[in-house]
Amino acid sequence: MALIPTNSHSQVNEGPLFAEVDMGADSSATSVRATVVQASTIFYDTPATLDKAERLLAEAASYGAQLVVFPEAFIGGYPRGSNFGVTVGNRTAKGKEDFRKYHAAAIDVPGPEVDRLAAMAGKYKVYLVMGVIEREGYTLYCTVLFFDSQGRYLGKHRKVMPTALERVIWGFGDGSTIPVFETPIGKIGAAICWENKMPLLRMAMYAKGIEIYCAPTADSRDVWQASMTHIALEGGCFVLSANQFCRRKDYPPPPEYLFLGTEEDPDSVVCAGGSVIISPSGTVLAGPNYEGEALISADLDLGAIARAKFDFDVVGHYSRPEVLSLVVRDHPTRPVTFTSESEKGEGTQK
Repeated sequence: MALIPTNSHSQVNEGPLFAEVDMGADSSATSVRATVVQASTIFYDTPATLDKAERLLAEAASYGAQLVVFPEAFIGGYPRGSNFGVTVGNRTAKGKEDFRKYHAAAIDVPGPEVDRLAAMAGKYKVYLVMGVIEREGYTLYCTVLFFDSQGRYLGKHRKVMPTALERVIWGFGDGSTIPVFETPIGKIGAAICWENKMPLLRMAMYAKGIEIYCAPTADSRDVWQASMTHIALEGGCFVLSANQFCRRKDYPPPPEYLFLGTEEDPDSVVCAGGSVIISPSGTVLAGPNYEGEALISADLDLGAIARAKFDFDVVGHYSRPEVLSLVVRDHPTRPVTFTSESEKGEGTQK
């Protein structure tokens, strides 16, 4: 793993924010240069975060990136360590004020921030997948936005099921926003963080033919890597997982922002990253990186998708109706169905 020095032809006047991690893969006519961004939000400051996003996007483009994936909630922020003053039956005045500030940092979709992100994608000629906190009235959603290299907004995916306390501050997505976009560089979609543990959601994306599976996340545990490898093998697709790397000092200091359950040392790491790119064969192409903010890149050989599908096609020969019916018929714990209200208490199998 080598660090590429500054590209002298960078499209911005500032120097590189940080070096790219390069795996040295050969590119070809059938390859796509993909970059996952591992960096922190500037919390409560969306204009500054957008400026940082542009610097990162410009730097990735200077290394030849055609697709750039940002972490979960990069615009608007992942409120790590905060409980918004919530206990069952009670909410504190400070928690309500915390929500007001968090709501103010979110963005409308469509809106001026979306227009700026689209312009950035067009300026640097990259496909852009961006994690945001979306504001619709006073409901917030953890959302991924998609843009093409011509500067067009393609659509969004809202996190279907926020995890644990996230459900206090974020609304629920639904099946109307699970897109897979067919583009010249492949079929692109995204699942956010622990959505990736939902088999039916993954199956829906596989059925739509996803080839570049983006997984913005806030999970930096080692076990996350197992999930990403499994999805690459299961779906026969490239998996691009982007996570923030952030320290306590990337959030406002106390008492403005109380970071429960974590050291208040400004330099303590509160999210260690672990961003990674994995091939359809389960080979790690780049990462995981736990060292700091980074641009993590790899060349995706699109021919690897067909080679992987020859082994295992989860929505092809492995999901033929006759195969699935045998699995259901012979499984000793097949689903229980009920024919009438009176049978519900008896658990009658049909």
